[in-house]
Amino acid sequence: MTDFSNSFNSYGVFLQEKFGHRVHKIPINAGFTCPNRDGTVAQGGCTYCNIDSFTPEAARARIPIREQVASSIDFLKHRFKSKAFIAYFQPYSNTYASLSELQDLYGQALEHPEVVGLSIGTRADCIDDAKLDYFEQLARDYFVTIEYGIESCFDETLRIINRGHDYACTVDGISRTANRGIYICGHVIYGFPNETREQMLQTTDEVSKLPLDFIKLHNLHIVRYTELARQFKENPFHVYDFEEWVSFVCDIVEKLNPEFKIERLYGDAPKHLLIEPQWCGSKSAAEILYAIQQKMLANGIYQGKKFKELQCKIN
Repeated sequence: MTDFSNSFNSYGVFLQEKFGHRVHKIPINAGFTCPNRDGTVAQGGCTYCNIDSFTPEAARARIPIREQVASSIDFLKHRFKSKAFIAYFQPYSNTYASLSELQDLYGQALEHPEVVGLSIGTRADCIDDAKLDYFEQLARDYFVTIEYGIESCFDETLRIINRGHDYACTVDGISRTANRGIYICGHVIYGFPNETREQMLQTTDEVSKLPLDFIKLHNLHIVRYTELARQFKENPFHVYDFEEWVSFVCDIVEKLNPEFKIERLYGDAPKHLLIEPQWCGSKSAAEILYAIQQKMLANGIYQGKKFKELQCKIN
């Protein structure tokens, strides 16, 4: 395993230290949808979203949650010798249902004795205090993370990508989740064609103010059967090539709150769906992460270097 301990605060290392052994996330498809797909706030979903592009094969079939959990654990125990697992409710908005439905779905995953927690991907407009009270209660016995799609701090960008809510909604949802014993993860996308480099770095500054525990940094990629793919075909725009992303993600990490544990440094997609950038489908995770690490080491970059400088100037 590549050692990033001197470069950035690693989510994987955090889990290893917390549990004393390797912990794997297992993707779960619970059959949710989103309020910006079913017409509640919008239709068609986010312009970049093809759920198959980031959902592993094991989580695509609509099979009972208990079976998804058991089959994934059997595979990962055999391949990686993992001893504990986090059930990752991934596709669409996984709090977009009644509390009683959520209790049943999450309860099925937690029945397995080797599941130590939940990671729940959702949107800030799909959370309320009753659900947060339930997660707070669960977090007393399990490792519970709510992962919020942030994407950008700019309302104009959120409008363009058909997000269906503004940045203030995200800030409110994350703020209401904080101080409950629930871990909070934020997901940010860099490379929207309407945003400048300075705006993207501003998003990093804004997100660094939020009470997050974990963060996922994702370069924009274009996948088939999406509105973004149609827009790209009609009016091609720049996407980060490999060298550009390696350089830019280093700039992001340098400005990022050093307390955040970084879970992802790039996005990927299946080759049969990926349009651009091609390196997301052709390069291995080890190759990408090694290039980022070497860039950071060569330039004396580490997580929070410029965040700390900024804080010193403010103080």
